Amino acid sequence: MLTWILIIIVGGILGWLASIVMRTNAQQGILLNIVVGIVGAILGGLLLNPLIGGGAITSGDFSVSSLLVSLLGAIILLAIVNLVRRGRVR
Repeated sequence: MLTWILIIIVGGILGWLASIVMRTNAQQGILLNIVVGIVGAILGGLLLNPLIGGGAITSGDFSVSSLLVSLLGAIILLAIVNLVRRGRVR
């Protein structure tokens, strides 16, 4: 139970940081930041974990490498969303 609460909190923070990097912070609320952080962590765990190592926060690993993988996954997710919605990545 405590792991899920930590995943939600850390996912929200990572989603917020990714939205600042991608300049979509004004368009997102806290709920969308949490969703972007968690889905980005899953995406990062699937795509980036075999390439650079580390886990994802969704596996319960909260090391520096897993936070980096999850943040990069959230940034990739926002870039894909921007590409689909606007036809370009910011």
